[in-house]
Amino acid sequence: MDSRAQAAAATGERILDAAVKTFWEMPTDKVSLDEVARRAGVSVQTVIRRFGGREGLMAAAGARESERVRRQRDEAPVGDVGAAVRVLVEHYELMGEPVLRMLAEEVRVPALSEIADAGRTMHRDWCARVFAPALSGRTGVDRRRRLAQLVAVCDVYTWKLLRLDAGLSRRQTEIAMAELLNPMLEGS
Repeated sequence: MDSRAQAAAATGERILDAAVKTFWEMPTDKVSLDEVARRAGVSVQTVIRRFGGREGLMAAAGARESERVRRQRDEAPVGDVGAAVRVLVEHYELMGEPVLRMLAEEVRVPALSEIADAGRTMHRDWCARVFAPALSGRTGVDRRRRLAQLVAVCDVYTWKLLRLDAGLSRRQTEIAMAELLNPMLEGS
């Protein structure tokens, strides 16, 4: 890659970094291309040229962050409840509150709804992979029900109820989530 291409790639990453930070810090409908450009140290025209406007910027930032989350979540080994819960709670400790804000806004911002739907799919797929032994041999409605239970126990709202609303420590939150999961995984 030549220096011009490297500079363009670095500019794109700087814009995405600024966009993600801005989207997490303020209500989505208050995020402007001016603010993102200012934070990235570029012109609004550069943002538009690179991402095609606000919707394109949101989509690109969402795709990049989804990939980052997927890589982090993929560190959880299959069938190890303790390790899976630690990876999950680590993710929620870093991103739980911003994700909860995004979910609250998704009804007003169609682009957020698409990002949230992709996140729900990723979460369901993660649960299916990590807890595959608990799903093995189950079919039809029995499998769908068990997967839905796993998804619910591992959801960001469960973390919120335990960690933020009940005030449990991080470690106690991990224990509580594992205690909720273990009965579903026994005998699998």
